[in-house]
Amino acid sequence: MSHDPEILRIAGHDVPVVTATTVVVGTGSAGYCAADRLVQFGHDDVVMVADKIHAGASRNAGSDKQTYYKLTLSGGDDDSVREMAQTLFSGGAMDGDNALAEAALSARGFLHLVDLGVPFPQNRFGEFIGYKTDHDPRRRATSVGPYTSRTMVEKLEKKVQADGTRVFDECRVVDVVTAPDPHGGPGARRVAGLLVLRTDVPHDGAESPWLLFRCTNLVYATGGPAGMYATRVFPNGQWGASGAAYRAGVHGKNLTEWQFGLASTKPRWNVSGTYMQVVPRFVSTDADGGDEREFLTEAITDYGRLLTLVFLKGYQWPFDIRKARDGSSLIDLLVYRETVLRGRRVFLDFRRNPVREDFDPTALAPEAYQYLEKAGVLFGTPIERLRRMNEPAYQFYLDKNPYVDLEKEMLEVDVCAQHNNGGLVVDAWWQSNVAGFFPVGEAGGAHGVYRPGGAALNSGQVGATRAAQFIAARRDEKPSDEAAFTDVAAPVLAAALDLTARATGRVAAGVPDNTGDLLRDVQRLMSEKAGPVRSEASIREALDQVHAWLTGYEDLVSADAGSRRAVNRTFLVRDILTSAYVYLSAMADYVAHGGRSRGSVLYTDAEGDLPLVGYGDDAERELDLPDLYRFRLDRGALDEEVQETAWVAPGGTVPAADEASPSAPWVPVVPRDAADAAGVPVFRWRPRRPLPADDDFFENVWRDFREHGNVL
Repeated sequence: MSHDPEILRIAGHDVPVVTATTVVVGTGSAGYCAADRLVQFGHDDVVMVADKIHAGASRNAGSDKQTYYKLTLSGGDDDSVREMAQTLFSGGAMDGDNALAEAALSARGFLHLVDLGVPFPQNRFGEFIGYKTDHDPRRRATSVGPYTSRTMVEKLEKKVQADGTRVFDECRVVDVVTAPDPHGGPGARRVAGLLVLRTDVPHDGAESPWLLFRCTNLVYATGGPAGMYATRVFPNGQWGASGAAYRAGVHGKNLTEWQFGLASTKPRWNVSGTYMQVVPRFVSTDADGGDEREFLTEAITDYGRLLTLVFLKGYQWPFDIRKARDGSSLIDLLVYRETVLRGRRVFLDFRRNPVREDFDPTALAPEAYQYLEKAGVLFGTPIERLRRMNEPAYQFYLDKNPYVDLEKEMLEVDVCAQHNNGGLVVDAWWQSNVAGFFPVGEAGGAHGVYRPGGAALNSGQVGATRAAQFIAARRDEKPSDEAAFTDVAAPVLAAALDLTARATGRVAAGVPDNTGDLLRDVQRLMSEKAGPVRSEASIREALDQVHAWLTGYEDLVSADAGSRRAVNRTFLVRDILTSAYVYLSAMADYVAHGGRSRGSVLYTDAEGDLPLVGYGDDAERELDLPDLYRFRLDRGALDEEVQETAWVAPGGTVPAADEASPSAPWVPVVPRDAADAAGVPVFRWRPRRPLPADDDFFENVWRDFREHGNVL
């Protein structure tokens, strides 16, 4: 199928329209997997849409040993689908059907990647050898090195190209087009299409910069809303498009749950694994690079404890509030104090040892000493240890832009947003509450509070496969006819045209382009007020500001019509502001619901405790740290509940109760007028779906499988 655009007259404009039963949005590992699987399952009326094919986290993010998590496929260790599902489920606030599906399909997804050519290590008998990762009771982790996800993308992309699936590149998601769903309950909606802005087309009238897709299904593999944060390890070009989904009525889930960790900022890269295990020196400077000092010693005065905590950050990499009281995540809080609270810059110095000129490994805790002894690096400087243990980790920074030679330069780092464990709501088949809308990969909120390292890559493959199975078996109907599509697409296109005219008209009248400033302002606000350290006051301050920006956005934004980038940013900033508004509201609702510190976030609590000295006679004494760092642990209090979010459009109606949660009402955390121009986020808390009961009597499963493939 060529899927060439046809010109339709919509909202008084001639607009190109592509018709396909299914549109996959996003060209990362989850998006390509969905497109591949759809064709494999016999559903070939599919196209893909990308912001930029070669951008995104899957293709450009990683670590010194990027992990993929799957069922144990080697050795004599006990393991089972049920046990892996329980591991995922035990992370808290994760729905059991998603956990079971991710465990059940993990081997299938992994071996599919192997067959496509991803070189996961195996021994001479064909066993795929694993190792332990964080939150992992077995040895389920594996890796192909720093770029596991990039290799996955490249192999999946090659398969999709061989299938002949067409990809429309340089497309900014503007809005999802929906229509009433006659098969749903009151107010139910279904997918009808997608409006995108072609960022490669000038706004000179020669060619329409708008492109509409008329479809039955959207597989939404846009990644998490990475563009919300300034301090992030997400690669340049990874923005997300969650705002458009919320505007279309798709609900959110566990939005408060982010993962933060130490990462270099220029270039953006996680400094986990060997980078920490070789025990580099942490230093901070003023904004101009002067006044250099080792700051960890202010709070960690014992030499051996300081070395050990830095070492432990290697495999306790994400900021974990449970390890902040007297463990390795104290390092993250001390870095945050330097960069956010003191306005300084933090660097890793691999040229010199911490505290003392000579490295004394005997001061290390036994766990750290034995590891470095086995690696043969109980000597020298951090860079010497790094090059002995992991030469590619050193070479990596030589090959990046900007170039950093760790033998000669310090590496700037910060506590960065790395992954959103929450996201758009999904059921057991990764379909959202809007019929035909399937969020997969990081866009979908399949995870709970905690997850094993590498579980996100498995989740992306499983979610994409499940969505493709369901679409091929149950949602193969053709899109709406042209007349019906024109009716529902016209107001969406008209609104986009109006916003563009307003924004460009202001620049034409002499108002400077402010799209870049708005983008930077919201990102900085989110990092400072709603990052790894949050308080009720900081959340409310940020929420008030974002609400003000969004309420007046149509009369605030100004964009240069001659700049494709500026017009693109008009919709990018709106999307980020919408996401930030919904996420900040979710954070406020979490606190109002009694939520305390958990996962990768410290929620300031005036009645809480500060981190402890953690060793010696004064082990239980509180450190001299800002009261901002006082917190109380959640301790699993809300593990059995899931927070769900809905954005109600101005003048819209609050979602009706459904069968899954008939007694859980939707309520706003901040009372607002129903006509509020920013919309009204509303929330409900429901019990998480349990792990499904075992269904292992073969004859019954076989009978149902013959009848409908067990796709229900």
